[in-house]
Amino acid sequence: MNVNDWLRLIAGIMIALSLLLTHLVHPYWVFFTLFIAVNLAQSAVTKWCPMMSILRKLGVKD
Repeated sequence: MNVNDWLRLIAGIMIALSLLLTHLVHPYWVFFTLFIAVNLAQSAVTKWCPMMSILRKLGVKD
């Protein structure tokens, strides 16, 4: 898997986890979902994503 595949997998898992936490633990976990959405929008505009930088440093191929 390449960086884009890993990024999509991580984003999907984090969104699912945050929605599960919102439902089971506390409604304020919805702000974690919002954070993920803002980060995805920011990365689309700036062409820079912190998670992609982390994955590259971990040796994941482009």
